[in-house]
Amino acid sequence: MRIALLTEGSYPTSDGGLSLWCDQLTTGLGEYEFDVHAIVATGTEAITWTLPPNVVDVTLTPLWGQAAKSASGRAETRRFRSMFVRMLDAMLVPGPRAVDEFVSALQGMLPFARAQHLPVLLTSPKVVDLLLERWRHRPAPGRPRDEDSDVPAPTVADAVVAIGLLDHFLRPLGAKAPEADLCHAVSNGLACLVAFNAKWTNGVPFLLTEHGLYLRERYLEYRVSAYSFAVRGFVLRFLRLLTAASYVVADFITPGSDYNRRWAIRHGATEDRVRPVYNGVDPSAFAEGPEPEGPVLSWAGRIAPIKDVEGLITAFGLVRREIPEARLRMFGSSPAGLEGYRDRCQALIDSLGLTGAATFEGRVDDIVDAYHAGQAVVLSSLSEGFPYTVIEAMTSGRATVSTDVGGVREAVGDTGLVVPARDPQALAEACVLVLTDHELRHRLARAARARALQHFTLEQFLTVYREIYPALARRQYSRADMETARTEAIVEHEYSGVDLETAPT
Repeated sequence: MRIALLTEGSYPTSDGGLSLWCDQLTTGLGEYEFDVHAIVATGTEAITWTLPPNVVDVTLTPLWGQAAKSASGRAETRRFRSMFVRMLDAMLVPGPRAVDEFVSALQGMLPFARAQHLPVLLTSPKVVDLLLERWRHRPAPGRPRDEDSDVPAPTVADAVVAIGLLDHFLRPLGAKAPEADLCHAVSNGLACLVAFNAKWTNGVPFLLTEHGLYLRERYLEYRVSAYSFAVRGFVLRFLRLLTAASYVVADFITPGSDYNRRWAIRHGATEDRVRPVYNGVDPSAFAEGPEPEGPVLSWAGRIAPIKDVEGLITAFGLVRREIPEARLRMFGSSPAGLEGYRDRCQALIDSLGLTGAATFEGRVDDIVDAYHAGQAVVLSSLSEGFPYTVIEAMTSGRATVSTDVGGVREAVGDTGLVVPARDPQALAEACVLVLTDHELRHRLARAARARALQHFTLEQFLTVYREIYPALARRQYSRADMETARTEAIVEHEYSGVDLETAPT
């Protein structure tokens, strides 16, 4: 079986939990062949992962840089504009059928995207005028149409920028449609456009896995962007409909947590086509280790705003008031383009008098060393899916203090401390408790490791996809269909003399 694995800004050109997940999947399912279709920035990115032999091809689809262009005739131009107006109306004045209208518009645009007509069509002056005309007459966010608004009216410059961004965002729709038994998008968003193309062109089934909440993370990202209010609103309306469309078009959805399952159903997925699949770790790679001497907190991850490292440092400043000898060791690096955020965090450390006590220690060759470096492991994120940091720390025999985001509560259960996000005081109080109450810390650490070994192993995660992939390739899309197929497979094993005790449950 051949799987088209669809990624955006992650595997195989960058690090992070999602890329690790892709590596686990491709390496662990050696019986399948994988073609990786990666959406990247420029197309010049280097492959940073050692690919297993069953990854037989990698295609990079850049969002930026010069795109191939082809002109279209007058009739095609008129048809395109009708689809574009349908998309705009769904975005700017959404109604109960907005998602259906948006999907229909994307289907109508697909032939233009495949023929490389979109860059020319989208950036024509008439299309910019169309956008501006409808944009200026939309209701202001949160207000009835007949009320005045203090939201600035979009300008011509706003319209040009917005159309330019839309041109780039739609480029994956025009990429060559994967020819595979199954398309597996490992995040929502732009990668799903490749799956739409494959499904509408070649009838390829579409599996969607969402770890974090793609839309929420884009809201966090654009909240601090340099674009105008109007452009940010336009982009987020597009992404809101795209993510909802993905829940509707996908044949099956495997969110990384039950939290994500509820989100998907709330935004259009049907319940019988959604099944949470938790991340897993290899227990042999995360053995228990002795605690360091003295009160030490460990943190691991990308040094990025979404991880709220500034909030973590602020909380640690409060911890030091109660435990003057406490230390915070932070492991990881800044993604390209976010080096300034690390500098800002270091400046905060210095301004709070934490220099030497809170330290950035870069990446480690073996991540388990980062967890063993602390008596407890902290996660301070603003948004997560089902974070590896937490389940890896649990497997390593460490108590955890985490913010209440994504599937963290599902991972931790009652084996760690969970506090609200964006609340340094609450985070500090939990850290002080776990560092000073040795009996509590050790009890949580033992319970955390036991929970991780019971529920979150790599083999459990791989077994589920060994079940799901063939079912989807046979066009068995509901959970009931999959359960029937699985039962039939077990019966076949029974009649062939296979020991059912070894069959996955």
